[in-house]
Amino acid sequence: MDLRIVLLGKTGSGKSASGNTILNGTHFEVKSSPVLVTTNCAVKTSGHIRVIDTPGLFNTSLTPHELREEMDQCMSMAVPGPHVFLLVVKLGRFTEEEENAVNWIKKNFGKHALLYTIILFTHTDQLGERTLDDFLEESPDLRRLLNSCGNRYHAFNNNDSSPSQLEDLMQKIDNMVKMNDRHYYTNEMYENAQGKIGGGEMFALGVAAASGITATAGLVTLGLLIRR
Repeated sequence: MDLRIVLLGKTGSGKSASGNTILNGTHFEVKSSPVLVTTNCAVKTSGHIRVIDTPGLFNTSLTPHELREEMDQCMSMAVPGPHVFLLVVKLGRFTEEEENAVNWIKKNFGKHALLYTIILFTHTDQLGERTLDDFLEESPDLRRLLNSCGNRYHAFNNNDSSPSQLEDLMQKIDNMVKMNDRHYYTNEMYENAQGKIGGGEMFALGVAAASGITATAGLVTLGLLIRR
């Protein structure tokens, strides 16, 4: 079975490095820089695995329209649809942006996308003597994040070349795919989610016009614009 993986996460979470670990090679550009490295969707394939890297959430310079175009491109790269969304989260201080990431997925891909989502924690070398489970127990916010995704998660140390961490991830993805009856997230699901966003935007614009406020203010009022 060909496996289609979409990487999502905020800038600096380790998305591109995780893509390289999954594909077992240097396929996506990774560097320490204040300038965004991934500004467009990119797809790389190795064997039966196809990985789509996406621009970082929240911290990109993309307008909502440009981000919509990038997500459209992402879906076209994952045709006929991704088996899994890997939401990449850097271990460390849990912020509002991490918590909002799940809401972003639900808003842009629909709530059913969470059935196809696994949280991928990176930079696990920062745990020191603690285990990942110990770290998660210390953060009710993180536990809430995991619960929203069916408590599916994995951890990567992208500096570790051990094959076991990748094998374990592949097993978790396979288990999730089986739970979904071998189905994948479809373009129809995506179009339905985007249609709801479009309908909300038109309503917000109508409210704005009637109230004499700006269109942007109307969208913000209804929570349809997310800081990027």
